[in-house]
Amino acid sequence: MIKFVGAGPGDPDLITVKGQKAMQEAEVVLYTGSLVPKELLTWCKEGTLIENSADMDYEEIFAFLELHHEKSFVRLHTGDPSIYSTTAKQIEFLNEKGIAYKVIPGVTAAFAAAASVGIEYTIPGVSQTLIISRVEGKTPNPESIKQLLSNKNSSFAFYLSIKLIQKLKSAAYELGYSKETPCWVVEKASWSEEKIYKGSIDTIQEQVSHIKGVALILFGDYLNQEAKEESHLYAKEYKKEGLKDSKAL
Repeated sequence: MIKFVGAGPGDPDLITVKGQKAMQEAEVVLYTGSLVPKELLTWCKEGTLIENSADMDYEEIFAFLELHHEKSFVRLHTGDPSIYSTTAKQIEFLNEKGIAYKVIPGVTAAFAAAASVGIEYTIPGVSQTLIISRVEGKTPNPESIKQLLSNKNSSFAFYLSIKLIQKLKSAAYELGYSKETPCWVVEKASWSEEKIYKGSIDTIQEQVSHIKGVALILFGDYLNQEAKEESHLYAKEYKKEGLKDSKAL
């Protein structure tokens, strides 16, 4: 059995209980290099075979999975396995070989970053849609940055794009976004080395030009956290209406 485990965003305590148990039971662990803090590997029991996939290509990974699939095997991916993890190609291989697998979800960086800066992505009257994407660079994106930003009432979280802020800025200006539109960067969300940078689309680039590693870009008016209408869940008028409706029933 191959278990794809979401390691979480960085903080070792943010792995799920189920993921932690899988690590403790594992005879083999294949983890994603520098993206997974070494502290997570301390959950492994003595004698566990631990390998770093950072220098492996797909064929080497496939060969390793096939070689050890009859053991208790954890394929440890950063964040959640469903986002920017390459699990789809690995699962396709396992399906072709008839090798059993399961996926244990994890906390992705967008949610760790939101917790770190203390924000909600869904603000009444401002945004009810979260768009997780990346700015196209060397790695293509089927949707251009202008297509993405045209959804002006959405909350944006951009992965793997820290060196492409100028492209984000140019597209935002072209689409009529204000220079004051909030743009924040969370570097290594939830790691012990985490750093938070707050600015606008006009000022953020100069604050984060030194970052070379993992960072998440948050962009949009939702960062102001100012609702433009009452939430239907807790507003008094809606509570009263709900009470009337229940009595009528």
